[in-house]
Amino acid sequence: MGQAWKRMGTAACVVALAGLVFAAAAPAKFRGAPNSGLQRALDEIVDAPGGPPGVSVLLDRGPHREYLWAGVADTRSNRPPTPFDHFRIASVAKAFNSYIGVKLVGNGALGLDQTLKESIPGVLPAAEGVKLRELLQHTSGIAEYITTPAFGQRLTADPAAYISPFELTEYVRNAPLGFAPGSRYHYSDTDNIAAGLMEEVASGLNYEQLLQRRVFGPLKMPSSSLPRTIAMPRPFMHGYDVEPGSKPEDVSELINPAGAWASGGIVSTPLDLARFARRYVPTVLAATRELDGPFRPGSSSPPGPGKNLAGLGIFRYRTGCGTVYGHTGSFPGYRILLAASADGKRSVVFVATSQIVPGQGSPKVAKAITQAQGRAICRALS
Repeated sequence: MGQAWKRMGTAACVVALAGLVFAAAAPAKFRGAPNSGLQRALDEIVDAPGGPPGVSVLLDRGPHREYLWAGVADTRSNRPPTPFDHFRIASVAKAFNSYIGVKLVGNGALGLDQTLKESIPGVLPAAEGVKLRELLQHTSGIAEYITTPAFGQRLTADPAAYISPFELTEYVRNAPLGFAPGSRYHYSDTDNIAAGLMEEVASGLNYEQLLQRRVFGPLKMPSSSLPRTIAMPRPFMHGYDVEPGSKPEDVSELINPAGAWASGGIVSTPLDLARFARRYVPTVLAATRELDGPFRPGSSSPPGPGKNLAGLGIFRYRTGCGTVYGHTGSFPGYRILLAASADGKRSVVFVATSQIVPGQGSPKVAKAITQAQGRAICRALS
C-alpha cells in the first residue's frame, strides 16, 4: 500500500473507450470561465508543490451552469475531470443523513427529541438519553469511534474489508460520554452512525434503501450510491496521496467506505450533488430555523470558507460575498465542499483529488483550497 497508508493514520484512515470519449467531451456541455480569478486559483492549486493532481468546480448560477477544472482526473490517462465523474463525497454524506432525518421528522416517523433508548436500546448504553437532535447537532458527547485504537488496528490490518454499522458502534459501546448532551459542540462521525440506525428503525428500511427511495430516486441522482466495497464506479476522479517531491499515490480504492457508512460512505458525481443541494439546503435550513433555533458555534470538518456556524446537519458559511449553507468533507484522496444559497438555486460543488486539509498535507495548499472555495461561492452568488 506504500507510504500513503503510513501517513494517513487511523482518522483518515478498464474504462470503455466510448466512456472515455464521452467523459473527455463532457466539459464542453458547460460554460467555462478561462479568464476568471477562480480558474487562475484552480491552476495555481494544481501547480503548487504538494498540490492535488486535479480540482474541479461545478457552479449553478441561476440561469446557467459553469464547470471549471485544472489538472487531471487520472494521472495515468491524463484525462480531465468532468461533471459526470464519480468521487467519494466523504462527510458530505452527513448532509444526506440530516436530510433523511428531517424528512422522517416531518412525516411523524421520528422526533427530534426521540432518544437512542427509545429507538435503538442497548446499542450505546452510556448514551441512551441522547436525542436525535443532539446527534444531528454534534452535541451528543458520544465518543468518536474513528480515533479508537481498536478501529485503527482493524483498518490497518485489512483496509478493504467491510465493517457493518453495528460493528462501528461497538468500538465505543462502553465509552462514557465526553460531556452532558446538548452542552457542547464536538464534530463526530459516531453521531451520524447512530442517527442512521435510528432512521432505519423509524422507516423500516435499511439505509441503502432509504437513500434510494427518499433521495437518489426522487431527486434524480442515478450516479449516487452507498458502496460496500472499495470498487469505484466508472468513470471516476482518482484520489491521491501527495507529498512534495514524490509521485502522487492513487488511494481511490484503498479503504472500504463502509467504515464511514452514513457518516461518509457515499459515492456521487458533481451533477448529482448539485441536484441534491437544491433540495437539501432549503429543507434542512427550514427545519433548523423552525425546529432547532439559531445556528450555534461549530464548524464542519474541514472548515468551510468564511465564518462557520452549525445547524441540524447543515453549516452556515458567511463569506465576504454572501452567505451559503452546506457541508464539507475529506476522505483519503478527496476534499469536498457542497454549498448553496438559502433557496438552493445557486450552488457550488468543489472537489480536490487529495485530502489536503488544515493539519494534513501542505498548509499553503490547504489554505489555497479554502480561498478558492470562497472564490467559487462569490462567483456562484454574483
